[in-house]
Amino acid sequence: MKRYLIIGNGVAGTTAAEAIRRHDEQGEITILTDEELPFYFRIRLNDYISGDIDQKTLIVRSSQWYEEKNIRLLTGVKVTGADPEQQWVVTDCQGKFSYDLLLVATGSRSFVPPIKGVESEGVFTLRTAADAEQISDYAQRCEQVLLIGGGLLGLESGKALRKLGKKVLVVEFFPRLLPRQLDERGAARLRNLLEEMGFSFRLGVTVREISGPGVVGVVLNTGEALAADMVIISAGVRPDLAVAGQLGLACEHGIIVDETLRTSRPEVFAAGDVAEFAGTLYGIWPAAMEQGRIAGSNMAGVHQSYHGSVMANKLKVAGIDLASAGEIDPENRFAARIRETDSVYRKIVLEEDRIIGCILLGDTTDFSVLTRAIGAKTKIGELPDTLQT
Repeated sequence: MKRYLIIGNGVAGTTAAEAIRRHDEQGEITILTDEELPFYFRIRLNDYISGDIDQKTLIVRSSQWYEEKNIRLLTGVKVTGADPEQQWVVTDCQGKFSYDLLLVATGSRSFVPPIKGVESEGVFTLRTAADAEQISDYAQRCEQVLLIGGGLLGLESGKALRKLGKKVLVVEFFPRLLPRQLDERGAARLRNLLEEMGFSFRLGVTVREISGPGVVGVVLNTGEALAADMVIISAGVRPDLAVAGQLGLACEHGIIVDETLRTSRPEVFAAGDVAEFAGTLYGIWPAAMEQGRIAGSNMAGVHQSYHGSVMANKLKVAGIDLASAGEIDPENRFAARIRETDSVYRKIVLEEDRIIGCILLGDTTDFSVLTRAIGAKTKIGELPDTLQT
């Protein structure tokens, strides 16, 4: 009987466990996580902050699911060491765990820029359910919230805090919002919509200092001082490579994996935000799910290959539908077909008449069709007339 050990219970780790059990009904599966909750919707943490959902709704897999699948889940367990030659890891509170096959699915951690005052009380990042609890509690005694970072997580945090009646000011280093999902025209449209909801913005600037004691404001690199009662840093994420280092795995930006999601050690696999395939870190839920499924299948002896994922995101930004995939071409290097109305911005990016990317803001109805077209390198003329603009 094989002993499978999975470190991390996010979407990659949980999907891998499910795939292993599908192909191996007898193997011993153990999942270790340093969080206190079983697998939950990380993408819904902001709904949790705003009070739109409770903790029970946040959780995806109940304890009963793990029991039914005969999967052992240990929460609140941190891996503190490993011996890859003897094939075991050691934790802070549950002792030693031996394995025949190991999956590292440790995900990512919030990046905190080196800002003076960043250790002050009232400064937060949002990555875990515990972070969401702390933000929700602290916000009860605050009026003005300043968000460092105008990416998706920052804007979603802003939406949650606006629902709680807080004033929200976003400070973003880039000159436009959501630079990975939107070009300049789309970002300008989104900014206008968010300002109508009560957001305020400072774009193209950075925070030089967080003023204290506690949080009373910030100072920008321009010298401008802004008042704030609390600060939430949403400046991106980095792969959590602590366990990878303990195992001596080959890493560049993340843990390097091959098409089977195997690492530089044949008995160790990696999947999700921590895995780097063909020089790419994906960092999106669909890719983590696909990698987890393929890694789990291969661990159970059913060969499957990973060929990369289309960089596609379909989401809501403060209630506004947004989807983007492939090459969004912010530098306008390619041909594009653009349609704009009062409520919609739509861009299809073309290379030699083949669809290589798209942006849909306000109406994402056709996103699945366009994403398949990008993957199949479909020519624009092969789409129905209604989809060609």
